[in-house]
Amino acid sequence: MKRVILIVLDSVGIGELPDAHLYGDTGSNTLGHIVERFPDIKIPHLTALGLGNIVPENALPKTDAPQAAYGRAKEKSAGKDTTTGHWEISGCVLDKPFPTFEQFPKAFMDAFEAAIGTKTIGNYSASGTAIINELGDEHVRTGFPIVYTSADSVFQVAMHEEIIPVERQYEICAIAREMLSGELEVGRVIARPFLGTSGQYYRTKNRKDYATLPPHTVLDAISTEGKGVYAIGKIVDIFAGKGISRYQKTKNNQEGVEKTLEALQSASEAFIFTNLVDFDMEYGHRRDVQGYAKALEEFDAALPALMGAMKEEDLLIITADHGNDPTAPGTDHTREHIPILVVGKDVKKGNHLGTLECFADIAATVAEYLEVPYSTSGISFLPKVL
Repeated sequence: MKRVILIVLDSVGIGELPDAHLYGDTGSNTLGHIVERFPDIKIPHLTALGLGNIVPENALPKTDAPQAAYGRAKEKSAGKDTTTGHWEISGCVLDKPFPTFEQFPKAFMDAFEAAIGTKTIGNYSASGTAIINELGDEHVRTGFPIVYTSADSVFQVAMHEEIIPVERQYEICAIAREMLSGELEVGRVIARPFLGTSGQYYRTKNRKDYATLPPHTVLDAISTEGKGVYAIGKIVDIFAGKGISRYQKTKNNQEGVEKTLEALQSASEAFIFTNLVDFDMEYGHRRDVQGYAKALEEFDAALPALMGAMKEEDLLIITADHGNDPTAPGTDHTREHIPILVVGKDVKKGNHLGTLECFADIAATVAEYLEVPYSTSGISFLPKVL
């Protein structure tokens, strides 16, 4: 049975898009700048596949005989957030970006507080780990949920698990999701439970995302044909469960790789869709160049096992959803091309796909390989790789 394994290395961009200046991201290059800072980075398997050959002028190490078909893609949608990137990879191009905020309007916050029966604190853009230490004591004293946002299109609510039970936290976020519509329709509402004591608060693994419902994606098309979609990591949250037949949430990259390996060995679903979030969450937003480089090395070390577990008719596509250059100012994503590496028994090794005009080319390729009818503005690159 044919299967496609799509692994999204969250935020691993490969150089600015032509319109990066419109987003304040001129010169951004997540992979290139990491390798410039750490020229001795050990990514031999990604190098062998042809990662460094995608953009000849970048600092990545190169090979004379790439073992994958390789290229990069432009983002056609407006924006540079997680939801937009994943939706476009899955076939849907958005005309306008999800809104972002420095703070949410007073009229909305008044209505939200009335709906949940309590006041809130915060309501500004902040790092999630920083804000629970800034406002954690006040939250514990008053019981008021901490509301905050970021450069991404999110409405996040942090609450201590011993002050507000996790199930109630989820109810509060579900109310927010229902209320955030129209001009305030952020991509995701996120519950951010935490524990600990003053000065030592820490987020738990009980995070829960409430995404706005996506349009018709290739996931829906595959599921409609009865072939099945297995989502690993935060994919189920990004797509609000739509078009997904089975899912496995993960805590970090390592667990994401482990669950993908398990799926490669036993899953009957035709489409295995994995997101590895640590690149973005732990290192990109925190501008931790060294940590990002180490995470790339760790994924590279896992590649032989992933490729070795592939079955004869499996097609592996490794890509990203946006950039998050850890050398850039601020904490936001960066508007970049995404890399594309295609691996499989019948893939033409060393075939350069060039620069694709749309992330949705990936969805078109997945649909064609799995012989699933799906209409998208993307163009399949399958004839170029098989």
